[in-house]
Amino acid sequence: MKILIAEDEDLMRLWLETVLGMWGYECISYTDGEQAWQGLQQPDAPQLVIIDWEMPKLDGIEICRRVRDDPAMRYTYIIMLTGKSETTDIVEALQAGADDFIVKPCHPEELKVRLRAGSRILQLQQELLLKASHDQLTAIFNRGMLMEMAARELDRTTRTKAPLSLLLLDIDFFKHINDRYGHQAGDAVLRETALCIKADLRSIDIAGRYGGEEFMVVLPHCDADAAFHVAERLRVKLTAHSIVYADTALKITVSIGVASGAAPAVGLEDLFREADRALYRAINAGRNRV
Repeated sequence: MKILIAEDEDLMRLWLETVLGMWGYECISYTDGEQAWQGLQQPDAPQLVIIDWEMPKLDGIEICRRVRDDPAMRYTYIIMLTGKSETTDIVEALQAGADDFIVKPCHPEELKVRLRAGSRILQLQQELLLKASHDQLTAIFNRGMLMEMAARELDRTTRTKAPLSLLLLDIDFFKHINDRYGHQAGDAVLRETALCIKADLRSIDIAGRYGGEEFMVVLPHCDADAAFHVAERLRVKLTAHSIVYADTALKITVSIGVASGAAPAVGLEDLFREADRALYRAINAGRNRV
């Protein structure tokens, strides 16, 4: 796990880097509050932070407040490090948003225990986020998170002027698989389909299970023609793929609806409605098509 250290005292910072390195942590260190705040805003910023109260440019209390006031920032576990030891000081630090408080000079074992507690809390928080945002069976995004991310990407098109495309994908005759081979076979088909879809997309694309045997793919910076080709490539790939379950090679086909647009000309409901209509046209035309 990475730890961000914000400490202007050279000896203290070197001591922290040394003991944390011995315990297996990777340290990213800053010598003033402004540098630390900039570091915390990076996409890959550590979520475990040891920060000194009194620092040049920006003190630890102000950094805590900024972190807690920024809704876009991931949850960050903050340990305040200071020479202050009065109860009023502890209360002030905790009210500002610190999760824990260590008085300098700190004992190594005390620091280790507090870091371990912070790591456990971050792990539990990550597990809760995964459960809330991912489909339990396929391990890709669930419907709620899909719609949230699609709305965010569509909103971004007002600034970028680039189109956004949606794919709605339905496994043809999925009920027949459940009826003939059982629901566990159906689950295997859903998991394998999710893996195939994810493996065929760009890093900026978003895939998830919309519900039942339906999947949705969000394609930023992708117009209708390009989205059609992505959908057709997915259809061909899934049709050719064999899903092995209980020594049986299961074959599937899919029908896919495509819609494309950009805000403010279209809203998310408009985009989804058009993708849904396109999907039903594919189904009514005989399935296994885009």
